[in-house]
Amino acid sequence: MKSSARRLGRVSSVLGIAAVVALVWTGLSAHHSSARLEESTEAAAIVMVATIKPAPQSTLGELILPGNIQANYEAPIYARTSGYLKRWLVDIGTSVKAGQLLAEIESPEVDSQLRQAEADLATAEANRKIADLTAERWRNLRVTDSVSKQEADEKIASAASGDAQMQAARANVQRLRELSGFEKVVAPFDAVVTARNTDIGRLITAGENTGPALFRVADMHRLRLYVSVPQTYAAVMKAGLKADLLFPDRPGKTYVGTLDSTSSAIDTSTRTLLAQLVIDNKDGELLPGAYAEVHFKLPPQAAVCPTNSLRTCCCSAATACTSVPWMGTTTSY
Repeated sequence: MKSSARRLGRVSSVLGIAAVVALVWTGLSAHHSSARLEESTEAAAIVMVATIKPAPQSTLGELILPGNIQANYEAPIYARTSGYLKRWLVDIGTSVKAGQLLAEIESPEVDSQLRQAEADLATAEANRKIADLTAERWRNLRVTDSVSKQEADEKIASAASGDAQMQAARANVQRLRELSGFEKVVAPFDAVVTARNTDIGRLITAGENTGPALFRVADMHRLRLYVSVPQTYAAVMKAGLKADLLFPDRPGKTYVGTLDSTSSAIDTSTRTLLAQLVIDNKDGELLPGAYAEVHFKLPPQAAVCPTNSLRTCCCSAATACTSVPWMGTTTSY
């Protein structure tokens, strides 16, 4: 019995020691895990920041934007008198000079009105001549009191009325002559015919709201190019700024445009500035309405931080810029 009690005591002691060891081990493991978790949490809370020093740009920056070409001058040609197209003398692609005849309109009604107005003018001139002679005779008779003053005044007034009627008839003749002159459709300036929307025998109605223009002409010696520039670059859009122009229909060839002016206002819907460039097109290679890829040569900036930097200090040549992920644009300081 005593030996059994001793063995049971030893087993109990061993189990007790094992329980104590297990308890100590569990406590140490929990403490170690807590320390590792704390270390990893502190490490994750640290933000890695890279710093750089801004440097002046050594080369010109480039801004690439799409643009649209327009003729220097472009005008639709409408009829100023009604009638039928008698003939046309130019077609699309024809170069014309200012005042050159493009087409003729036959206006029988206008021609008839002009002949009647000329006859009315001749009648008015004859009536005025008789009225003037009569008024002069009655003036002479009035001097000798051969007629009353009332009768003399009536003849003089009749002569003045005849003169006014003659002036009105003459103005009507002049109006109809000018209207008849519009039967000849001429070019307003040196240009190229880009559209012809009429043909022989077609009924022509005067005015711009009565149908398409008879012709459309454009001066292509000098072209205008319009570009919408983002607000970010509005400040550098100064008159005289050069740009290289690339055209899909002219591969491998570069043209030069010069900034002429801007709208001086930001479009609130697009946040862009409308810029106008001029292009010399004396050889006629470029066409109005074409698309162009505009490469602006921007002036170098004093000091530039990269686009992905968040600036936490004033950048200078001796001060570093803090760089963390950030959506922004290149900025000079």
